[in-house]
Amino acid sequence: MMELLQLFITFFMIGLVSFGGGYAMIPLMQTEVVNRYQWLTLDQFTDVTAIAGMSPGPIAVNMAVSIGYMHKQLPGAVAATLGIIGPAFLCILVLAAFYKRMKNNRYWQGSMFGVRAAVTGFIVYSAIIFTKNNALFGANMWYTLSQLIIFGGSFIAIAYLKKHPVYVIAISGLVGIALYS
Repeated sequence: MMELLQLFITFFMIGLVSFGGGYAMIPLMQTEVVNRYQWLTLDQFTDVTAIAGMSPGPIAVNMAVSIGYMHKQLPGAVAATLGIIGPAFLCILVLAAFYKRMKNNRYWQGSMFGVRAAVTGFIVYSAIIFTKNNALFGANMWYTLSQLIIFGGSFIAIAYLKKHPVYVIAISGLVGIALYS
């Protein structure tokens, strides 16, 4: 029971102090789940991040479900999920009530410019950490080159060719099977 409470509290705190959505939560989630509590190894965490990112729904919720389940099965998944969504639910409920009055307030607008910049930094940091965790820039030159080609092709397909992410993920998975199996 105590471990379920710890899962809930940990994910509640992650949700409470993480701004900018799921991708911005990844560094803090890694710190807590891998480094502090050692519920997952770094490799497991990286796999969970990849699976959660390609699955439907918010990445933070998908990760909470996965991590909670891997640690304490269904009760763990429920505890972690309720923890991660709790702060956002409460915060959005309050902000929605005041948004119309605040949206033209210059202090609110100024704070949003600062928060947007910080959140962008969190997301870029998450991408860098994810790259390091995947050993994208490792000693094996062929592996690094092939990963960069998959990355570049995926980026071009999404950003410039406007391909649906599901197709890009599926094709990248097939390329991965062909190259690494």
